[in-house]
Formats: sequence, C-alpha cells, structure tokens
Amino acid sequence: MTKPSILDLPQELDFVRFSADFGQRFIVTVDTEEEFDWTQPFDRTGHSLAHVPRLAKFQQFCEGYGICPIYLVDFPIVSDPRAVEALGDAVAHGRAEIGVQLHPWVSPPHDEDVNEFNSFAGNLPPELERAKFRRLRDQIEQTFGRPPLIYRAGRYGVGAATAEILCSGSIAIDTSVRARFDYSSNGGPNFRDHPIHPWWIDRRNGLMELPLTTVYRGLLRRWGAWLYPAMWRVPHLRGALARAGLLERIPLTPEGVTAPEAIKGIAVAIKERVPVLVFSFHSPSLRPGHTPYVRDAEGLDRMYDWWRAVFATLGERGIRPTNVAGIMGGVEF
Repeated sequence: MTKPSILDLPQELDFVRFSADFGQRFIVTVDTEEEFDWTQPFDRTGHSLAHVPRLAKFQQFCEGYGICPIYLVDFPIVSDPRAVEALGDAVAHGRAEIGVQLHPWVSPPHDEDVNEFNSFAGNLPPELERAKFRRLRDQIEQTFGRPPLIYRAGRYGVGAATAEILCSGSIAIDTSVRARFDYSSNGGPNFRDHPIHPWWIDRRNGLMELPLTTVYRGLLRRWGAWLYPAMWRVPHLRGALARAGLLERIPLTPEGVTAPEAIKGIAVAIKERVPVLVFSFHSPSLRPGHTPYVRDAEGLDRMYDWWRAVFATLGERGIRPTNVAGIMGGVEF
C-alpha cells in the first residue's frame, strides 16, 4: 500500500466535505519564529527574539475582531518564556491556538549539516525529521499545556515521510502547502499544481491538508497554472500582465501584497468557493526592521491597516473567522 504523501496531488474523492452550515470561513496563521537575516546563510545561533513581546499586541488586536489566531511556533519561540507571557492566557482560554512550525536548523537534535537543502525538513533522513518534530511538538505541549493539532513546515519544506510523521504525532491539519508556488530551484517542494481547497492526505488517520490561499486573478486566470510559471525568466512580464488586469498571483498575506490586491484576491477565493481562506504572515514583521516587509514604524502601521481593511471586507462578505477546532467540527466524515 502506498504511503500517503503531502507532495501528491489529491484525487477528486480526497477533497474535504464540510457541513452545509459551515459556509466559507477564514483563519489567521502566524509563522511564529526567530528573527534572522533572510539574505544570509542559515545559522543555528545567529538569531534574536526581540519581537516576541509584540505578540501580545497582535493577539489583543485580533481579539477585538473576534478572531482566534493560530500561532505556528518553532523551537526558539517555545523556548522563550516571553512567548507564554504573551500568549499563554489566550491559548488556555481558547482565544488563540498553538501549532508547530519546524525550522530544522534551530531545532534539536542537531545532527545534520546546516545548509539550504537541509533547511527543508522533508529533505532530512526521516528519523531525524521525526526526532526534530517530536522534540518540538512535545515542548509545545509541555509549555502551553495543550497538544498542538496543526503543523506547518518551515519554508513549506515537507517531504515524502512528513505525513506519516504528523499522523504519529496526532496532528489533524497540515498547512505547509503554499499552493501555486514552486521552491524546487532551492531544493524544496513544488506546489505549483496543488489546489487551494482542503483535502485528506490520510483520511484513515484523520490528517487534512489546509493549503495557504493563493489565487490567480485577471482575464487570463483560467490559464494561470501554466502561464504564470512559464514567465519566471521574465518577471517584468508578470508585472505588465498584472498592471493590465490580465493575470496576477495573489497570496493572502500582508507581506508584499497591498490591501486592495488582497481584497481582490478574497473576491476570487469567494467566487471559487474556497471553504477556508488561509491568511499568513511572519511574526518578526510585528517589530520593524526584522523582515523586508516592515522596515519602520510607518510600515508596521500599514500592516495593521492592512488587517483592518481585510477584516472589514471579510465581515462585509459574510466570511466568518474560525480556528482548528471550528474546522474539524465542520467536517463531514
């Protein structure tokens, strides 16, 4: 029997069915990770955690909109007592949820060389990937008092063994697939042809894939799956097509995507009847100077304004927030 793999494309019968009253909903996921220089080689120790107290402000901001964020935390974060100070009470009382995000280069056991290929956890020997996942998963449960039920591989780096590893750790949802993106040129996975609707990776063991939401928009969006990748050698042509309203790729994130662009992407996802719109961003963006997307205080204000505009649009369109518990409760088995 073939082992289930997150890398495999789903068949029609694999797609998750939700109850009639579930409708269309959205989640906010936070890649909650250490700060490091994205332009430099990976390093086990060359990172900081200065933004961690800022998580409390973002949590309070989301609570004001009735939203339960999902924090996908890695080993440096869960090892910092300030993370519990910022999020512990919200997690304990169901106002936030905690999941796993595996950055292998900073996650023990440190038995591999640190390089770009090994920065994708799915490229590691399966037993090492398993050991790193289990160590992190158990530390999260010990620290926050709740077993994590959702996982995202750092750099979206799943591999052939990842699904089995997640099932053994009682993970219900993987959200590592960044649909319509291809990381194979750097040694990572290719999700170019993966769908944006959730599917069962392993129905028997209850493991669902909940891909990050990315849509194609424009007059040529029907052909986006092959046309957009074909233009990778001429990125200026992608820009020209977007400006002309012919074709653009819109991931639902405040990082590199304007609020008007995101609102257009939301409209496409609603039209395509995506049951769960998955938003994401990196937690270091909560403190200026730690990501390319938030350079200064004005940039941080723009990011919060982005969320205000997006939450307002979702409310106007009747798209309600949900979380892991809500998603699992809406599934028809």
